[in-house]
Amino acid sequence: MLTITRNIGTTLEMIKIEHTLFALPFAFLGAVLAAHGLPTATQVLWITLAMVGARSTAMAFNRVADKDYDARNPRTKMRAIPAGALSVGFVLVFTMFGAALFLFAAAMLNRLTLVLSPVALASIALYSYTKRWTLLSHLVLGWCLAIAPTGAWIAVRGSLDSPIPLLLSLVVMLWTAGFDVLYACQDYDFDRREGLHSIPASFGISRSLWISRLLHAGAFAALVALYFTANLGTLAVAGLVATGALLIYQHTLVRADDLSRLNAAFFTTNAFVSIILLVTFGGAVFLRT
Repeated sequence: MLTITRNIGTTLEMIKIEHTLFALPFAFLGAVLAAHGLPTATQVLWITLAMVGARSTAMAFNRVADKDYDARNPRTKMRAIPAGALSVGFVLVFTMFGAALFLFAAAMLNRLTLVLSPVALASIALYSYTKRWTLLSHLVLGWCLAIAPTGAWIAVRGSLDSPIPLLLSLVVMLWTAGFDVLYACQDYDFDRREGLHSIPASFGISRSLWISRLLHAGAFAALVALYFTANLGTLAVAGLVATGALLIYQHTLVRADDLSRLNAAFFTTNAFVSIILLVTFGGAVFLRT
């Protein structure tokens, strides 16, 4: 029992369970927009469990799929599987439990969320292999996270009856792809040596930084479109300004010849973006109603 508990703790550390914070606020925002205020407590509970299950499944499966690459990459060779701290079998069992939690939570929400849930699982499984054959893997990752706000909208309403969740998902997709391009810059040499596909490996770090900026500019444009489509007020304008400032700040931290502050750009800034949008755009919904 002690071994199982220790392995679960190691697995949660391996998949960075705390980074669910990146996507969960977007799911909550999708639910708030759908409900024109607070969703029910039951909906919030099952949306949260669905998000935890989906992300746990995605991260654990990714660690299994990439275990051989991780073992050869100096940056990742100390991850739990290549370091021998966890067996592949244990992580696969954990992955199945995560998928089961996601499917059960989807079933408890409504029929359409259950019907669409295999699409989400297939997407997060596919992502783990996309870097082997396409440089668009960053956009596939963006798609995986972008499922959250539209899925939460469907969880509340039982239908997809508005462009609002699609615009929010577009924001998440482009925002995620942009910061994933930044993150991939640190594996430039390894990806080229292993024949893996990424935007930095294909275009170089300097050009990739500009591609990341363009993706984030697109995310901001989609956010402006969301603001007008949802007819939000002054508080949401504050969210627009703060998000734009954080995106700009993120790109001041990283230069082609200096990636030393990449973790600050990736982790800290991104967590703030999702929370700021939940507070300001979600708060604007309550002020409007």
